[in-house]
Amino acid sequence: MNRTILRVSGDDRAKFLQGLLTRDVPVTGLGYAALLSPQGKYLADFVTFADPEALYLDVASDMAPGLAQRLSMYRLRSKVTIEDSGLTVARGLDDMPTGALPDPRPGMGWRHYGVRGGDEVDWNAVRVENMVPQAGAELIPNESYILEMGFERLGGVDFKKGCYVGQEIVARMKHKTELRKGLARVQGAVLPGAAILSDGRPAGTVHTVSGNRALAYLRFDRAEGMATEAGPLTLA
Repeated sequence: MNRTILRVSGDDRAKFLQGLLTRDVPVTGLGYAALLSPQGKYLADFVTFADPEALYLDVASDMAPGLAQRLSMYRLRSKVTIEDSGLTVARGLDDMPTGALPDPRPGMGWRHYGVRGGDEVDWNAVRVENMVPQAGAELIPNESYILEMGFERLGGVDFKKGCYVGQEIVARMKHKTELRKGLARVQGAVLPGAAILSDGRPAGTVHTVSGNRALAYLRFDRAEGMATEAGPLTLA
């Protein structure tokens, strides 16, 4: 698990992130949030937490440089500093050790900062079971919409907080449209990247696979008669 924990410090840190993230950074415990483009599309997602001196974003390491650059672009005259905290994180599903905190996403266990290691866990299987998308798999920067990816169910968006970048598009999708596409769990003969067809028409794409189940991006109106080249699929 390659994670980087960015540290956002300075007098304006709370106001700065409040105007950018899809939900508040919690004062205690862990949260889950995303940064969106002005067009409401996903850019990065992260686990969030705070201490008296700073706010922290726990993000996939390959996304950390781009996230730090994007945050710096918005900094302008705000009194904030964005840097790699140097912290490490362990996670697991068994009994939560002293100092660990519950992952805010359902079924994702605990996280413990400042240590290494954790349980030996098939996290892809855990994500498929709990329908939790991952950056670079189901979550595609500048393409994915977070409501289609289940962020409301995962606690990654707050419809009562103030404005943030991309908020207007998210609110419109929530209140004025019916989601026709989104994350789904399928079952059958599945391979990563396989195209899903329904009666010969494109219906979606397979992403993370665990055994005979997978997470897929799916057109809900074509969820019957689904198949890949390897065989039929059903919703799991």
